[in-house]
Amino acid sequence: MNEYDTHAIQSQLAGVGYSFVDNIHEADLVLLNTCAVRGKPVEKARSLLGALRKEKKRRPVTVALMGCLAQLPEGQAMGAKFGVDIMLGPGALTDLIPALRQGRFQSFAFRDELRDYAPPPPKGALSAHVAITRGCNHKCTYCIVPTTRGPEVSRPAADILREVEALRDAGVVEVSLLGQNVNSYGLEPGLGPHRKLLPGFPSFAELLRMVGQIGIPRVRFITSHPINFTDDIIAAIAETPAVCQYIHLPVQAGSNRTLRRMAREYTREYYLERIAAIRSQLPEATLSTDIICGFPGETEADFEETLTLYDAVQFDMAFMFVYSEREGTPAARHFDDIPHAVKVARLMRLIERQKHWSLINYRRWVGHQVEVLVKGPAHDGDLMQGHTRGNHTVLVPRTVAPRPGLYTVNIAHATPHLLYAEGAALPENRPVATAA
Repeated sequence: MNEYDTHAIQSQLAGVGYSFVDNIHEADLVLLNTCAVRGKPVEKARSLLGALRKEKKRRPVTVALMGCLAQLPEGQAMGAKFGVDIMLGPGALTDLIPALRQGRFQSFAFRDELRDYAPPPPKGALSAHVAITRGCNHKCTYCIVPTTRGPEVSRPAADILREVEALRDAGVVEVSLLGQNVNSYGLEPGLGPHRKLLPGFPSFAELLRMVGQIGIPRVRFITSHPINFTDDIIAAIAETPAVCQYIHLPVQAGSNRTLRRMAREYTREYYLERIAAIRSQLPEATLSTDIICGFPGETEADFEETLTLYDAVQFDMAFMFVYSEREGTPAARHFDDIPHAVKVARLMRLIERQKHWSLINYRRWVGHQVEVLVKGPAHDGDLMQGHTRGNHTVLVPRTVAPRPGLYTVNIAHATPHLLYAEGAALPENRPVATAA
């Protein structure tokens, strides 16, 4: 979502005559579009603001702090400390140009016009994002997003389809539909799996089918909430060839006790039932998840349940984090944190479990042909990097894929995190599976 918002910001700036430079020392205007979901990006923003304060002492430069951190008291205090000129929350992106005219400006409103705002297609891009919802109605006790991005709002389907059509006409071959919870697209305010549709809105499953018929070869979506991942969504994926069978379904924890404390609205058993439903209709689907290690009060027994759930699902990939307390969340107010060393130790154990299952799952692709969207050069100058429809990262010889685009390649090797196309040499000392 931040990448999408950043593109919107760049488009507004270009529209009033700004050009872009690669070095802050050459810039008249520097904008930090921030994340606040975890502690690490906040510390990165703090460090950058410190460097920019020194830059402002050397020469005139306007500094803007935008995004989720700017919406929070923590970010607003940082803005005051470091002499930030413009502060805009993620719901006030359309205030950017008026803010620049005023010089010093703050806005933390959630503008209605943002719902209808569609940036122009990114120039020369093969993949692009499209926001279908903004905000979140869920009250997960660890999460600051409902505070920073406000309540859930769905964009009209006609606007979404026009934006996707413009991307198709601009040469985009992969579009990702974005929302804090895309599954609740078009639903009336509230929570739970039984909300009715808003008048005039399709369901998310119907929207997937509509976008899948526009002519873009690849359609993705992120992020899903298990409580709203219904059977009709699974059917829409199965019946719409353009929709990639990559499903990111955050579980966060495998213990019912921890899930209750997180206010995740589902049980371990419900989540596993959703996985079984996906597997029954989409046996080739790639499954990924998010997991938090060391949530306040998590016992060793609770964590063991997360490990056993991982074994039961056998995720292809996972995004794993230690719990990061965020000021203003219910978890920060009401729960006592556990020692950092315990959280890190559990994360290391989970990473080892992830590597085990990822290697097994990645090996299944060895000897098969796959479609890869090559995005650009890899770190090795002889290789290009891309990803499959299942979101597996693939390294392809430059001789096979000399430029970005869609290619069909044979997979020859696999590691826990990478697939290697035929002809791509593996670095030494890396776990590998090779076709017989």
